[in-house]
Amino acid sequence: MTDTALDTFNVSPMDEYNQKLVSHVHPPDWVNPTPADCYDLVVIGAGTAGLVTAAGAAGLGLGFKVALVERHLMGGDCLNVGCVPSKAVIRSSRVVAEMANAREYGIVPPESVTVDFPAVMERMRRIRSHISPHDSAERFCNLGIDVFLGNGCFTQNNTVRVGEKELRYKKAVIATGARAVLPDIEGLDAAGYLTNETVFELTERPPRLAVIGGGPIGCELAQAFQRLGSQVTLIHRHSHLLHREDADAADIVQRQFLREGIQLRLGCQPTRVEKTTEGKVLYCDGDELCTVDEILVGAGRAPNVERLNLEAVGVEYGKKGIVANDNLQTTNPKIFAAGDVCMNWKFTHAADAAARIVIQNTLFAPFGLGRVKLSSLVMPWVTYTDPEIAHVGLYEREARDRGIETQTIAVPFENLDRALTDGETDGFLKVLHVKGADRILGATLVSRHAGETISELTTAIVHNIGLKQLASVIHPYPTQAECIKKAADAYKKTQLTPFTQWLLSVVNRFS
Repeated sequence: MTDTALDTFNVSPMDEYNQKLVSHVHPPDWVNPTPADCYDLVVIGAGTAGLVTAAGAAGLGLGFKVALVERHLMGGDCLNVGCVPSKAVIRSSRVVAEMANAREYGIVPPESVTVDFPAVMERMRRIRSHISPHDSAERFCNLGIDVFLGNGCFTQNNTVRVGEKELRYKKAVIATGARAVLPDIEGLDAAGYLTNETVFELTERPPRLAVIGGGPIGCELAQAFQRLGSQVTLIHRHSHLLHREDADAADIVQRQFLREGIQLRLGCQPTRVEKTTEGKVLYCDGDELCTVDEILVGAGRAPNVERLNLEAVGVEYGKKGIVANDNLQTTNPKIFAAGDVCMNWKFTHAADAAARIVIQNTLFAPFGLGRVKLSSLVMPWVTYTDPEIAHVGLYEREARDRGIETQTIAVPFENLDRALTDGETDGFLKVLHVKGADRILGATLVSRHAGETISELTTAIVHNIGLKQLASVIHPYPTQAECIKKAADAYKKTQLTPFTQWLLSVVNRFS
């Protein structure tokens, strides 16, 4: 490799917005710097975990020498093929749904709503390019970080090679992320398929789209494309969508999908694809499932561990990724890992939180003192369907497995004034708490903006704020977040036992 970046990356379509994106996150004229004699920290991978680790270490003002290595696009999945583009497309699809339902609000919609799909995707590309300077090579260089574009691999203890450059380090962090898993389906390669890494390159709407996988990614994109005018067939090997979520929450989303016309094929796994003049025909054990124009695979993620030469430095890994302990330390004590490459939580905010743990444990925990554990985190997450499902803490089944006796308070949104005025009553809040106590163990929220509301409950769990204390918090009326106040009030009412009521009545007589 020369001093310039080894590969030139094009992101289709190479319009002005994608040209701007690439100029920021993998500039074709980038010149890799001359390495320092030794780095305090070398970070491989410039997705969320890597960027936060590098920026956090370099921004402490303590003179740490930090190198950041990226072989593809800085910003990782979140910026390029994940959070940013998907939420932009989902937002456009919500506008279509709002227009379609306008009559329920006393508004007469046009006879037909025309979706300009190329314009939807152009808007997504414009937004992505606008955000890209935040993750750019130039920005991180200006933070005092040596940015190396190219494939990084370990050659021996304390050394990472990028092309012809050798980077010596005291500590290293692997943050290379994950990629889409391809199911074992005969004929899939020949027929052609999309993943989350290529679906955002579309400029024309597929009239018929099969989505394989009924988890969060598959469900989010299936609903978005259905609303944007594709006829979507969603294929899931389990008997219910979002099978890892609260069953009542998943059922609301599944019923909404059916109302919107998404065709569900549940309890089956495609075994073969045949490309014909009519389209791409998917089969399950000989039975025809559907004929479509495009196939989107959204059936899980696989860690990026290839090309790192991990054997050279004694870092153990497997199908689930790099083996790391609760401190995010690998089997090589000088090498740590963070993000999708080693964690079950495959969320941007989880990668961010893990990066902060890595900074503490690599730079501020001498002799292992003061280390932070991954298991100490309270992790919320959101599935961005419409309505959204947000969850934090334990599910009832998890608490049961731990031997914790629990009780659940449920607040249906049909009893919530703001949900009634918004026409968004198909949702609920469930709060799981210790039986006989107000300690919150977990919560599941289903609403159009559940992701915006769940943080109050996350804060309560993190800081051990019980339902009694939440009952004293004034929530503006009318808001959908008032459901939290209602849940807390419901708990307080359970404290009014027959004896307490009798005692209060006696006291009241003599007061």
